[in-house]
This record gives sequence, C-alpha cells and structure tokens, in this order.
Amino acid sequence: MTQPTPATLDGPDFIALQVRDVEAAAAFCEERLGMRRAPASPPGAVVFATAPIAFAVREPLPGVDLDAVSRPGLGVALWFRTADAQALHDRLAADGVTIISPPQDSPFGRTFTFAGPEGYAITAHGG
Repeated sequence: MTQPTPATLDGPDFIALQVRDVEAAAAFCEERLGMRRAPASPPGAVVFATAPIAFAVREPLPGVDLDAVSRPGLGVALWFRTADAQALHDRLAADGVTIISPPQDSPFGRTFTFAGPEGYAITAHGG
C-alpha cells in the first residue's frame, strides 16, 4: 500500500499589501510604478495585472491594526522585477519617493529599495 503524498506548497501565488487607504496605495502603484489594474478586483482591494504572481493592495484583514506597527511589512522582503532598476530608481527619486537603500550591483542585477505604499519596503531588481 502506498502512502499518500503529504500536502506541500508550490510557491507564492498571490501577494497583497494591507493598507489604510486602498485608493491612494493603488494610485501610487499605477502612477509611480506603472502597474495596470486587473479587469476585476474584489471589494476592498485593487488587484494589478502583474506576472508571474498577482499583486494587490487591500483593506486590512479583521484584527489587523496598522497603526500599532512601526512599519508595515517589517520582516518581510518584497522584491519586484524591473527591466531597468537604475532608471526606475532615478525616476522615483526625482518624483520624491523615499529611497531606503541606493542602487547597487547584486547577484540579481542592479537593486535598490524604496518606500512603497504606506511605507512598505520594496526592493526592485534587474537590468
């Protein structure tokens, strides 16, 4: 008799940032990062047409108090791929977006970290 295969995770399939102001966070993603909204989003969220993993900003889940944390997402590393990290850095910096760590070369290409919606630290890499 064969043993059943244990359930396993395949990897990330969806990422959502919990934010206080969904529309302001969505505007940041659209205007500053060039993301496009997906054709449909559930109530209280904006989903973007990102690949290979879907990304969204959403209202906080029940029991989450974003005012009780020093920085949203503390301890989580969010990395997004871009064709040209240096050019993205230069545009975001010129637009007044807070740069947390300056561009540097890494095994994943050029990288830098910036403050995204509501202060989430987002690292861009590539190019």
